[in-house]
Amino acid sequence: MSIFIINWIFLLALIPIAFFWLRRAWRIAVHRDFSEVALKRGLPPANAERYAPYEMIINLTGGVVLVGVLVAVLGFQALAREDWIAIAGSTLWIKLLASFALSRQAHGLGTGRQRGPGGSP
Repeated sequence: MSIFIINWIFLLALIPIAFFWLRRAWRIAVHRDFSEVALKRGLPPANAERYAPYEMIINLTGGVVLVGVLVAVLGFQALAREDWIAIAGSTLWIKLLASFALSRQAHGLGTGRQRGPGGSP
C-alpha cells in the first residue's frame, strides 16, 4: 500500500516539474529572457545568449517527455508502473545532469578563484 502512495506522489510531482521546465523554455524562446540560462550559484554567465538555445532544448525536451508520460499514464493508462517510473526518472536525471554540464561549460570549469600577482591565490 505504501508503494502505491509513493507512486502517486511521484506521478503528481511530475506536473509542476514539467510546467516549470516548459515555462523556462517558453521564456527563453519567446520572451528572450536569458536570466535563467546556465545558472551557477544563481547567476547567469556573461554571454547567456550564446547558451540559451541549448538550455531551451534541454528544458523543452524534458518538459515534453514528462507531459507525454503524464498523458500516457493518466489519460490513456498506456504505460505500466515500471515503464513510466523508468522514463520519468531517467528524464529527471538526464535533464539535471545536462543543465549542470551546460552551466559549468558556460561559466568555465575552473575553481573561480582569482590568481594574485605571483601566481598564488
